[in-house]
Amino acid sequence: MSVVIWHRPSCSNARGALALIRAAGIEPEVVDYVAHPPSIERLRAAIADAGLGVRQAIRDKEPEYAARGLADPALSDDDLLAAMVAAPILINRPFVFTPKGVRLCRPPETVLELL
Repeated sequence: MSVVIWHRPSCSNARGALALIRAAGIEPEVVDYVAHPPSIERLRAAIADAGLGVRQAIRDKEPEYAARGLADPALSDDDLLAAMVAAPILINRPFVFTPKGVRLCRPPETVLELL
């Protein structure tokens, strides 16, 4: 089974999801999405495939969120996606991709639906 995780080692949810994937006997492709951010199109597709809205996929607790004024309700999804790609720390994590679908695995146990 091909599994990809958008991972951030400092995130307990990402570490937990990765551990559950590995405990299932799967070695996923681990993508450091901060070092290698997705394109706007890829991010838009991941969010949609996970059944989320863009605001559900943005980390609003990051200082960068306030610094960029992203709480402004007048901002479009395209504006938010552009900010997330420009500052990928704003992308919520971990997104996990498997043949069974895509999920934002918060809490980490959500990954079990995909394995």
